[in-house]
Amino acid sequence: MLYAIYCQDVSDSLALRKQTRPAHLARLETLKQQGRLILAGPFPAIDSEDPADAGFSGSLIVAEFADLAQAQAWADADPYLEAGVYANVRVTPFKKVLP
Repeated sequence: MLYAIYCQDVSDSLALRKQTRPAHLARLETLKQQGRLILAGPFPAIDSEDPADAGFSGSLIVAEFADLAQAQAWADADPYLEAGVYANVRVTPFKKVLP
């Protein structure tokens, strides 16, 4: 089943994001290689494709997991969460309808 992982950043998270990004992306790449990643990306803190120093306010990941417990465990082990980039993380079942 698909799960949406909605992550909200702490204030002024850009420096921590930059420092931790390689480890965060490596985990996403593993999901991608397994064919389980539907989409992933950050929310720019401002209305811009490249928010520069404004940074990001959070992230969204939609991926396939066997169940909610596995999705939650995966989210709980995210390097961004461990480094303090994320203030909170919400994992919820997701049903893709379109496209």
